[in-house]
Amino acid sequence: MTGLGLVSPAGIGVPANWARVCSGESTASTDPDLAGIMVDFSCRVPGFDAEALLGRKHARRLDRFVQLAVVAAREAIADAGLDPESWDGGRVGVVLGCGMGGSSTWETQHRRLLEHGPGKVSPMLIPMLVPNMVAGQLAMEFGATGPNLVTATACASGATAIGVARDLLRSGACDIMLTGGTEAGVTPLSIAGFAQMGALSTRRDDPASASRPFDVARDGFVAAEAAGILVLERPEDARARGARAHAHIAGYGASADGFHQTAPDPEGRGAEQAIRAALADAGVAPSEIGHVNAHGTSTPLNDVAEARVLRRVLGEGVAVTSTKGVTGHALGGAGAIEAAYTVLAIEHGQIPPTANLDSQDPEIDLDIVAKSPREQHLELAMSDSFGFGGQNAVLVVSAG
Repeated sequence: MTGLGLVSPAGIGVPANWARVCSGESTASTDPDLAGIMVDFSCRVPGFDAEALLGRKHARRLDRFVQLAVVAAREAIADAGLDPESWDGGRVGVVLGCGMGGSSTWETQHRRLLEHGPGKVSPMLIPMLVPNMVAGQLAMEFGATGPNLVTATACASGATAIGVARDLLRSGACDIMLTGGTEAGVTPLSIAGFAQMGALSTRRDDPASASRPFDVARDGFVAAEAAGILVLERPEDARARGARAHAHIAGYGASADGFHQTAPDPEGRGAEQAIRAALADAGVAPSEIGHVNAHGTSTPLNDVAEARVLRRVLGEGVAVTSTKGVTGHALGGAGAIEAAYTVLAIEHGQIPPTANLDSQDPEIDLDIVAKSPREQHLELAMSDSFGFGGQNAVLVVSAG
């Protein structure tokens, strides 16, 4: 991994993100766009001005989930020291994860249809809302004309995309991959749907304390928006051009629970299958993993099920955190930004704390990092992502 770009509730750019997740300070707050909804708070990207960052004409033709990804991709490509003007675009692929696509465009245009009739619906409706458009836009933006696709495995989408991109590199289909995930699904209809499911925290009186992974008082996740983009190259190609490797994607495992539309398998069999597949792919023993950036959504069922699997497979010595305590749950973008935080933990020798962990659930028998960052040298770490539908994706990351 030679390049990294982040746009999340923790900030715009990698330095801002890393500082905020290490602070352990939640980003959740009351959201004016959700006024009147039973859950009226979220985690938004602070100060994101799409027109200033992308230009007014360009920004207005892109849904927010694409805007976030383009800004993150620009940072990642610059960080990798690559110049799209000079690369062989046919050897550059794009694989991005997105669970929902253009939710904001869909809802805005549906209201226009109901209020003003079909003749007032934007001709840009479909190009702005379909999930694949984010990969297509990155291809147009950067002249990346190799394999181009979007993975949709719900909350595992970003991690799935990184695994697929790594496999495309290994196959020789590309020399450079732009990969990661993006989501901007914090809209009234989406949030109403999640709330009706009982998936969201209802702490309207104190949003900043609402996302509390592994805490005994957790009551649901806080919805967020984010994009994380990684540049992947084969190690020999990166060395040949003198590029710095942040880290290596050493292993990838995927599976399906085959159990329930929204609830995790309480025994964690699918999650365990994906974890063991990622370890086997990396060629490492469970005891070698020093840190896990857990899926850790702050939901009652998920946190316990994940904790049981991690304890069963990795043992008691691994240091676990969930950065969702700070960022909230970015859905299809979550796996990408959390893979990035895992890389940064290895680079900095520092594990971010789990925000709002005041009283650890006694059913969660793990070493959860809380209150402040933990200094720890790391050679191998893992990032877990699990999605509705029982779709699981796990990445093993090794030091560069």
